[in-house]
Amino acid sequence: MMDAIDQVFVTLKHWAVGWFPEVAQPFASTLLTIVPIILVFAGLFAVTTVLERKGLGRIQNRYGPNRVGPFGFLQFAADGIKALTKEDIVPRAADKAVHFLAPIALVVPVFLSYSVLPFGKNMVPIDIDGGVLFFFAVGAATELAVFMAGWSSRNKYSLFGAMRAIAQMVSYELPLILSSITVIMIVGSLSTVKIVEAQSDYTSWLANWHVFTPWGLAGFIIFMIAATAESNRSPFDLPEGESEIIAGYYIEYSGFKFALFFLAEYLGMFAVSGLGITLFLGGWTAPFSFLTWVPSWAWFSMKLLTLIFVFIWIRGTLPRLRMDQLMNFAWKFMLPMALINIVVAGVWRFMPPGPVRWIACAAMIAVPYVLLGRGLTGKERLTKRIYQYAE
Repeated sequence: MMDAIDQVFVTLKHWAVGWFPEVAQPFASTLLTIVPIILVFAGLFAVTTVLERKGLGRIQNRYGPNRVGPFGFLQFAADGIKALTKEDIVPRAADKAVHFLAPIALVVPVFLSYSVLPFGKNMVPIDIDGGVLFFFAVGAATELAVFMAGWSSRNKYSLFGAMRAIAQMVSYELPLILSSITVIMIVGSLSTVKIVEAQSDYTSWLANWHVFTPWGLAGFIIFMIAATAESNRSPFDLPEGESEIIAGYYIEYSGFKFALFFLAEYLGMFAVSGLGITLFLGGWTAPFSFLTWVPSWAWFSMKLLTLIFVFIWIRGTLPRLRMDQLMNFAWKFMLPMALINIVVAGVWRFMPPGPVRWIACAAMIAVPYVLLGRGLTGKERLTKRIYQYAE
């Protein structure tokens, strides 16, 4: 019974494909894979925008959206209608073709990255040996789309925002990829399906997730920090610094084109969270052996929603960094820690199991963490912050 519930979406797809003529079944199978992914994650984007605004309102002691629909939860519909009906304004001096293609070039690679994520047991759209490589390859196309948006607008603030964004994305893409190499080394495969299968066993009642190892925990933290910067989320949202460059590289966009940039940002956050779940959190597997009866797609969904909550929590908690702090953190701390973590993963692989391996690997991570952290903040004169309240 539970297996039937676990495979309900796979069964429904095979049933629906069976209604088509044999010659059209490959096309129907592709269509029935693409359309649900687009609808589900577009719907998740709509719901997340409302939950984020409500959550930030709660953190900042205000109501948030509370007018449209029950408790304001239909605010996303009002925002979508407004974006569709607003006038599309294009600067006279802009390169109109590139200006039009930039948001499309940003959204398409993000949707392509979903094709290699295993959303549940037997629920990966495309199972290829180089799944992780494909994910990072299509994700690298976003830098081009960002530059297209900034350059084609013929606006100095837009171009400045684009160059900021590209510098940030390139800087944090290195630790993002290097933190993933540790998993690839241990598993010995670039396939996302095999990476999940390597974490599907249990030691007593606890899952053998990579995050439950010293190198896995360090890699996961590095991965999520870099993913936050790659997704242009606070405190790394400098490319759209409102007080400095007004809106970043999409300052000259309005209406539905602006909505596409907004959509791509959230879809990218969902995609990189899905990859983090696959690499470090066991993918669709349960954390405890006595919870394996829960459908695999439910576990993936719960992990994804948890990471989305963490992103929202961080946005409402941490202030925006300065540009020099952001770049120093990437090159002087994140990159060295990611390289050290690769060495730690190698040591973990060849040392015999036991407490000595845990102590040695943990020390190899903790000591550089302290030294690099002190080196990063040693030259800055930090003073105690004083809060003043109105009487």
